Amino acid sequence: MTKYVYLFKEGRADMKNLLGGKGANLAEMTNIGLPVPQGFTVTTEACTRYYQDGKMIAPEIVEQILAALEATQSTSGKQFGSSENPFLVSVRSGARASMPGMMDTILNLGLTDKAVEGLAKLTNNPRFAYDSYRRFIQMFADVVMDISKSNFEAILESQKHKKGVELDTDLDADDLILITKAYKAKYKELKGEEFPQDPKVQLIEAISAVFRSWDNPRANTYRMLNQIPYSWGTAVNVQSMVFGNMGNDSGTGVAFSRNPATGENVLFGEYLFNAQGEDVVAGIRTPKPISDLKKDNEGLYKQFEDIAKKLENHYHDMQDMEFTIEKGKLYMLQTRNGKRTAQAALKIAIDLVKEGLLTEKEALMKVEPAQLDQLLHPQFDQKTLLHATPLTTGLPASPGAATGRVVFTAERAAQLFKADGKPVILVRQETSPEDIEGMVVAKGILTSRGGMTSHAAVVARGMGTCCVAGADKVKVNETDKYFEIEGKRFKEGDYISLDGSTGKVYGEQIKTVDATVSGDFATLMAWADKHRVLKVRTNADTPKDAEVAYNFGAEGIGLCRTEHMFFAADRIRAMREMIVSNNAVERKRALDKLLPMQREDFIGLYKAMKGYAVTIRYLDPPLHEFLPHTYQEIRVLAEEMGIEFDELRQTIDSLHEVNPMLGHRGVRLAVTYPEIAQMQTRAVIEAAITVNKEGGNVTPEIMIPLIADIKEFNYVKKVVVETAEKVQKEHNHKLDYLVGTMIEIPRACLTADTIAKEAEFFSFGTNDLTQMTFGFSRDDAAKFLGDYYKTKVFEADPFAHIDETGVGSLMKMAVEKGQSVRKDIKLGICGEHGGDPQSVEFCHNIGLTYVSCSPFRVPLAKLAAAQANIKNPRK
Repeated sequence: MTKYVYLFKEGRADMKNLLGGKGANLAEMTNIGLPVPQGFTVTTEACTRYYQDGKMIAPEIVEQILAALEATQSTSGKQFGSSENPFLVSVRSGARASMPGMMDTILNLGLTDKAVEGLAKLTNNPRFAYDSYRRFIQMFADVVMDISKSNFEAILESQKHKKGVELDTDLDADDLILITKAYKAKYKELKGEEFPQDPKVQLIEAISAVFRSWDNPRANTYRMLNQIPYSWGTAVNVQSMVFGNMGNDSGTGVAFSRNPATGENVLFGEYLFNAQGEDVVAGIRTPKPISDLKKDNEGLYKQFEDIAKKLENHYHDMQDMEFTIEKGKLYMLQTRNGKRTAQAALKIAIDLVKEGLLTEKEALMKVEPAQLDQLLHPQFDQKTLLHATPLTTGLPASPGAATGRVVFTAERAAQLFKADGKPVILVRQETSPEDIEGMVVAKGILTSRGGMTSHAAVVARGMGTCCVAGADKVKVNETDKYFEIEGKRFKEGDYISLDGSTGKVYGEQIKTVDATVSGDFATLMAWADKHRVLKVRTNADTPKDAEVAYNFGAEGIGLCRTEHMFFAADRIRAMREMIVSNNAVERKRALDKLLPMQREDFIGLYKAMKGYAVTIRYLDPPLHEFLPHTYQEIRVLAEEMGIEFDELRQTIDSLHEVNPMLGHRGVRLAVTYPEIAQMQTRAVIEAAITVNKEGGNVTPEIMIPLIADIKEFNYVKKVVVETAEKVQKEHNHKLDYLVGTMIEIPRACLTADTIAKEAEFFSFGTNDLTQMTFGFSRDDAAKFLGDYYKTKVFEADPFAHIDETGVGSLMKMAVEKGQSVRKDIKLGICGEHGGDPQSVEFCHNIGLTYVSCSPFRVPLAKLAAAQANIKNPRK
């Protein structure tokens, strides 16, 4: 029979896929002798079985759960549901990959009307017992029965108001007994039945609820963002309760073995006395820094410090730990590799190499490529910052600079950003996991409550979003959509700025400056360069973008979209003149106006790349994209060009594409209008000759897009070669150049061996290849992909990560066929997938020469390429 439940002492760290990260680490901490409250893990396989069985825990799994419960309570000497010595547990999720706050937790499970009386007598602390019971009722109602916790919070706030107190800890035992009764009455009112008094029923219901939370909206969103497969499922950890709310000699906390914001090698975290874990992470009470524990109890601090160091040495990484102190005794509830900012990730990785805990390769594997994005975008301009006066200072929870419009709800953040793409800053009293949709689009997050380990801080650091937390002078009125700082009011839409590195909040927009590669960043990039095989180029259409990419380490341009050069205001008129021309002579006259502009652009790109290859894609989009569409715009253009309105409108109508993606574009334009290819070739070759005569070393790569047949390619290649040879003779200058193609149609993959006889390089255009393979476009997919995600037809956006099964198979076929004919063929990718770490790894594995991505993703792609080669060394 399949084993679905493991006691902590039966597990190991390498059983992460089965026990989840939390379960495997609880087992490992048990094995190395740390003070861990004992319990058991219900495996990820039980979760997948739960969904296969129609969201029901199979009887054989229930039997194993109850057997593990019996073994655990026997070890504790307590009894589930006892009125004399009750045994209580926590029920927590634990997926393979850390998903902080995305799934559900239930604490104090096992309390009933009888058990709470036993707990009160046993501890001689009725206040603690009823505080635990009221917390459990609210959690169980919220997580298991889907009754909003606001129903219970209102009761709690009402009692505090009656007593004239501000904090939960100011309420006495009698207050909590009254609150508990009111909670149970509210539960019965809303659920139509009494609160369950059988602790075994509570346990099975709670485990089911945690399994269900694997499929909740925030967990699904988080998985999509972090490429965590739905098929993994989550484990559930059932652990003996230890109590931080038993009085002032008890407490709870979250700490990191190093500073997760800066990487500094000091203990970093927070704790609260007389509290349970949710009080710290939810930001309801502002906790004390971990350093204060040394003053409060030096012995406990030293014990925790030793454990933190032991765990870091054991896992060879910075650890994120949860702990509880019960009656002066320390217990470890969890450890995991800690989420950290990019700045901290670099420092920690490099320091661990210096300390002898990691090799360079191991250090490279500790940094997530996507994190580097945090370091590559602008920071506040220091000169401008000198003249800005901060309104207040909160906790620097996640570094970086953010300027944007104030919004007060996650829904509004997503709505505004989708409407116009302008930056927003989410301002809340505290965030919760339900806010994930808004946190994803926000440039920054500001909370008036919570600490450095609150939900807002942890999630922001993981996403690389600037965050200032616990700014208690910020008085937030989410209902009326404004906040105040010492009398100054800011409403929705007003601009503010946040400095996540200092915690300062500014009531204005502040200028930003570009980032640079230096210090720890430069060190890590040097290691990545040493250990990668895959080259990294950039997609750039302007010298400015090319310079940015070169400074970030780009090894050439993999895609210059020449059509982008024609949309500028001083060029589009000549382009339109070419399009509406009635014959080749008129078209050439218009193209002659564009030639010097395009030539100068190419000169700028060649110089910016300083000898690295530049791949220039010839005109690709349908011509109608360059023309006006409204009545007024057409009339103005007709007047400018001196042609009749009806004639121009007729021309525009004739160019209308029924399906532009599959229409008159790419190589088809050059076949119909070879003079376009002639002009572009002249610009490419003349620009290269100019730069080479000045001491440059340019070998242009001319890329013909969207071919489906070798005859198309040969027709246009002949135009290119004849023009290039003619230009070289005119300038009496010999030049090396390559003519290749963009592989973006399935038929090109299927016939790649034939195409490679003539094409000197391939570059995969995976945006179009994905559209044509799936049969839907990126724009149209937005209408239905949401339904696909909900129904689990798709787990990820195929335009974000290469579909390795379908699109990837076509790419592998094209690589193999191309190399069979031309062994040294240069192979690249220049779609958006070129900057996606998962896709970069795939490109390495199938043997591409390079990936090409946007300038700001170059370091990310370099690190991903190094990691791919470390995992799977290229022979």
